[in-house]
Amino acid sequence: MRVVTAAEMRELDRQTIDEVGLPGPVLMETAGRSVAHVAFALLGQRRGARVAIACGRGNNGGDGFVAGRYLLNLGAAPECFVLAKRADITGDALLHLIAAERSGLPIRELGPDGGGALALAVSSSDLTIDALLGTGLRGEVREPFWSGIESINRLARQVLAVDVPSGLDADTGAVLGQAVRATATVTLGLPKVGLLQYPGAALCGDVKVADIGIPAALSAPRRGGLRLATADWVAGILPRRERDAHKGDAGRVMIAGGAVGLTGAPAMAARAAARMGAGLVHVAVPASLHSIMEGLVLEPMSLPLPEAGPGTLGGEAAGHLLEAMRARPCHVLAVGPGLGRHPGAVELVSVLVSGSSVPVVLDADALWAVAQAGEAATAWAAPVVLTPHPGELSVLLGVSVADIQRDRVAAARGAAQRFRAIVVLKGARTVTAHPDGTAVINATGNPGMASGGMGDVLTGAIAALIAQGVPLLEAAAAGVYVHGLAADLVAADGGCEAGLLASDVIEALPRARQHAAEGRELLPGRVPERV
Repeated sequence: MRVVTAAEMRELDRQTIDEVGLPGPVLMETAGRSVAHVAFALLGQRRGARVAIACGRGNNGGDGFVAGRYLLNLGAAPECFVLAKRADITGDALLHLIAAERSGLPIRELGPDGGGALALAVSSSDLTIDALLGTGLRGEVREPFWSGIESINRLARQVLAVDVPSGLDADTGAVLGQAVRATATVTLGLPKVGLLQYPGAALCGDVKVADIGIPAALSAPRRGGLRLATADWVAGILPRRERDAHKGDAGRVMIAGGAVGLTGAPAMAARAAARMGAGLVHVAVPASLHSIMEGLVLEPMSLPLPEAGPGTLGGEAAGHLLEAMRARPCHVLAVGPGLGRHPGAVELVSVLVSGSSVPVVLDADALWAVAQAGEAATAWAAPVVLTPHPGELSVLLGVSVADIQRDRVAAARGAAQRFRAIVVLKGARTVTAHPDGTAVINATGNPGMASGGMGDVLTGAIAALIAQGVPLLEAAAAGVYVHGLAADLVAADGGCEAGLLASDVIEALPRARQHAAEGRELLPGRVPERV
């Protein structure tokens, strides 16, 4: 499903109006009708239910006028409250204001002191429709909208937002001073970025995507654009295994890492790669930790490497590892789980990324090593996937975590372009980005994943899909999706999220992969629903 910024949606509207020939008032009519039908469903289709519609002066308000007219026809009791002067309403919104008035819809223009009237209407209504500000908001919310939003949040029983909750930045999900907390949001045409990134994702409730007439040829996902990972898309990515397949057909993964006290990390990455369907998995660790690794993993094969210091890997290990990969050809190399932060790690990573002939996945301490080595560690000899959390990306980019979290999509895209690599920016609603600007937002996963080892599991899952022949961007995005889905399945089975372990997710990966391969969504409301 394609996801757009406010500017991209405006351009799609323009193309539909100017090039396809569908007039703007018709788009607004279609949008408002969809809002009305979702509103009536929220009301349980009760005739006589009271609806307060808070309208601004722009197109968002115009959608509200149309919704009110349709709700009136459906038998509800709507009333519009306009937080603007009538003289300031123009264009398509004015056309629909006049039509609504002539249809008998009560419309009240609220002056500077009209906040009390809106508050009273909101408190006595069964539903409030937020049609105040929409996607065109620039800068922080000001009066009279500040008071209007405050009244809605304090007094409304349930709230339906039109396009985006008022006060929300449609491009980033940031709250511009204050924003409406909605029960549901009807977004028009295509979902906006801000509805799928936090904090916006927590304010929009169930997201419904209304078809307003944008042609499919214009609205389809495209290279260089942004999309949401959906079950049907991931199902088309995951490789199918033939009935006569053998282990050599399912890819070979090499994982390198481990240090004293951190042997669990490469072990989990290796087990995750096996559980995600890799045919053969090797895990390379410092020689002194080899016997420990032998006891931690069964199916993956362990490989002892020479040490730079007690229980650590350095440049000498890199040469041995590359030679081992030539002797037992692997399809992907994953480096970083439990590697440790020491000078030897910097040399190891620099040699591996400049000498590997197969794609490399870098995680955890390997990302720290890249940051320490600078340009010397980014002379990739083969395609690379970076999997940072916001703290790791802040070190790589030399910016604050707050800067990254302020616009996660832009941060992931910028890092992908800078490092000429696929970047997986982990966290709630993980973003996977390609250097050409293509990016994918993920909606699976839950807060129970905020525990140790989850990143190691993801590294193994992504590496396994690359080994099975999936292109890097798709392997990374699908790996993120299945990884989160496995956590959701475990949480659903146990009835709770707290206490979720990385090992639980590893064991659930095969079930999650099958679930995804069948194109089945897990939790209703997680992915926007078309209406």
